[in-house]
Amino acid sequence: MIDIGKKLNLEGIEIIGAGVDHSEGVTVTPDGTIYCGGEAGQIYRIEDNAPVQVTDQHGFILGLSSDLENRVYAIDNANKCVWRYDPRTAATEKWLTGPVNDGFITPNHGAFGPDGSYYLTDSGEWDKQNGKVWVKRPGEEVKIFSPELTDFPNGNAVSRDGRKLYVVESQPSSISEVLIDVTGKFESRRVLITLGLFVPDGIRIAADGSLIISFYSPNLVARWSEGAGLQALANDPQGVMLAAPTNFEFCGDNLEFMVFTSLSRWQLSKANLGVVGSKPNYPSAELIGN
Repeated sequence: MIDIGKKLNLEGIEIIGAGVDHSEGVTVTPDGTIYCGGEAGQIYRIEDNAPVQVTDQHGFILGLSSDLENRVYAIDNANKCVWRYDPRTAATEKWLTGPVNDGFITPNHGAFGPDGSYYLTDSGEWDKQNGKVWVKRPGEEVKIFSPELTDFPNGNAVSRDGRKLYVVESQPSSISEVLIDVTGKFESRRVLITLGLFVPDGIRIAADGSLIISFYSPNLVARWSEGAGLQALANDPQGVMLAAPTNFEFCGDNLEFMVFTSLSRWQLSKANLGVVGSKPNYPSAELIGN
């Protein structure tokens, strides 16, 4: 288990986006624009560190991701769908819903692979172990990718080569590495670490291959690698600079910053914690297929 230590390491964190409505999801588009969601269905663009609402879908926005065209894919737990917002036209369309007879329970977070496949965690119900991971491959209907990740699957991230999917499970908590075979199908799962009573939420891949994990509880950001294990990067027991950090994304010219949502506050947090990020996969419109 991790020792969160006495050093808080909050000096490199600043508050941005003051006024966002308890955001859970965030994405940084290829042009460097930060978008986040709101608990009443809003999507915000951050301009000069301030939020500008671009759309309102009257739902509850969770995870966000984006494509090469700077379009934003926003998961809506209330409406059980994924919206796509296009900044060029300011239009929002319903991009993805679950199968008619087996819909999403708690659609939570999505991540693209380099081939345009979209992996969506469905957390299921808290403490019911009925979660799963879905996949929407280009030109195909959404289908179950893996029924093995049942323990409230939450944040996820896909490696640059598309052969590994990292998944946070929040209750009981763990981090898993899922291998994806050459045909895009589930191959195997390996639990990298279990996290006891901590509640991990978001995950991203650093430039050196280590995993950065944000914890809804406690207010913690940590780094995991095979050799070093889990190490605390920042810890905020008072919940001021890091307030229930759920999802996050790397940003900055060299991906030297991270931007965190704060589910329990009306703000985002931008942090320099000495970690350089790896770009997420930004598939083109041609790859995504629609």
